[in-house]
Amino acid sequence: MSPKRKVVIIGAGPAGLTAGYVLLKQSDRFDVAILEEESTVGGISRTVNHDGNRMDLGGHRFFSKVPEVNALWEELLPLQGAPSFDDRITGRRVPLAANGPDPEKSDEVMLSRRRVSRIFHRGRFFDYPVKMNFATIRGMGLAVTFAAGCSWLKSVLRKLPETSLENFYINRFGRKLYSMFFEGYTEKLWGRHPRSISADWGAQRVKGLSICAVLRDIFRKLLPAGACPGKVETSLIEEFHYPKFGPGQLWVTAAKRFEAMGGRIIMNCRAEKIRVENGRVVQVTASRSGETLEFAPDVLLSSMPLKDLAAGMNDIPASVSEIAAGLPYRDFVTVGLLVDRLNLKNETKLKTLNNIIPDCWIYVQDSGVKLGRIQIFNNWSPYLLRDPERSVWLGLEYFCREDDDCWNLSAELWKRKGISELVSMGVLSADAAVSDFHVEKVRKAYPAYFDTYSRIDGLIHYLNSIENLYCIGRNGQHRYNNMDHSMATAFEAVRHILHGGEKTAVWNVNTEREYHEERG
Repeated sequence: MSPKRKVVIIGAGPAGLTAGYVLLKQSDRFDVAILEEESTVGGISRTVNHDGNRMDLGGHRFFSKVPEVNALWEELLPLQGAPSFDDRITGRRVPLAANGPDPEKSDEVMLSRRRVSRIFHRGRFFDYPVKMNFATIRGMGLAVTFAAGCSWLKSVLRKLPETSLENFYINRFGRKLYSMFFEGYTEKLWGRHPRSISADWGAQRVKGLSICAVLRDIFRKLLPAGACPGKVETSLIEEFHYPKFGPGQLWVTAAKRFEAMGGRIIMNCRAEKIRVENGRVVQVTASRSGETLEFAPDVLLSSMPLKDLAAGMNDIPASVSEIAAGLPYRDFVTVGLLVDRLNLKNETKLKTLNNIIPDCWIYVQDSGVKLGRIQIFNNWSPYLLRDPERSVWLGLEYFCREDDDCWNLSAELWKRKGISELVSMGVLSADAAVSDFHVEKVRKAYPAYFDTYSRIDGLIHYLNSIENLYCIGRNGQHRYNNMDHSMATAFEAVRHILHGGEKTAVWNVNTEREYHEERG
């Protein structure tokens, strides 16, 4: 029997774990080791457990139009077959899988959840994605609504060249709605005005979303079921699946299954040097607790940031090195606040525990605060909280760079900042009781689309020329991929390793039409 081919995977996030799991499941010809820099798996899709209250860093909807992705999710955590805790109490009806597990009796289960999100703008809340309904018109007022309509019609008749993210949004929503609902939040997220950001971000995240898509969706819902077939934009999906204990639970499960098949995960192990000879990776050098580890892979799959990957490679051309070194990232801080109540009324018809607002997240467009987005963990899963009936567990997201002054604020100062801004917004009352808090910082969470990004094709071409190297995942490709897109890059890489074909297919995920959000 010929020896097994040695595979090294850098990163135990969604892409790395998917690649390792699928590769071992489909073939017994490989010895697979995953090198993970952190002490936990899941990457930015991990779940943080703070004294029994869990935090989802970033908010992860489990919805995909990639069949392989859905199949893997359900294989790891089957869909619920009985009502969850909050389903039972509120009487909410949700889709149930035949012979699926009962969330009240089993932990290994995926819940069916309702997607609700809004935009906070000048003291008012608006549905997101933007819905041209009575509530939106009332919130904007007739004069603003008329101006927004005229602005949109102008954008339909006169398209701007899509040389920036600003023009991308204006072409789809008009300048008025863009300035109200997209401009401020986007600048908070990236630290740059949308006019200086490549339109590629919009093409990869919201390509199919527009006023026309919103109106089409409204029309679809007014007709009998099946009377209006066609595509539904991912951004307009109203239901999604979610692991009982957050996204990290799925990746912990995947890691256990991977190890049960013979795979190895080396934690607290940082890949530092990648040696290339004659167009192939011949050695990976890593450090772990002061110890140097060396690997001689037949295949290397990397989900580490392209900037770090290139910095660790030998004999890389100067022009390519310059591109990689200049790739920008945004980091973020999540401030978890456990409060007794919100200063907001549930004015919807949606039933929730303790009648809190039903939002999964709220985008903060208001420029008067630094806060970018609010998560309400109760609505993601009641099992994220120790006591979901008597407390509200919030996640406040701030976007920054690790060299910003705010990055080094103490946890206590982050807490005070978060409370102060929520009070100013009217989300919390001044006398609200904050019983606990926790702060998490995430580096390189968002690959950014400016600086040397415009020349990234040169870097991709060089990396693709290395025969046994596959770049996968969000940071591994410097693309703001959703979790399912990151997993799809892993599927494509495994497919090429096993069967050959066009290696460029790995990079084409979330760029070709079939992978975009409008896929039907």
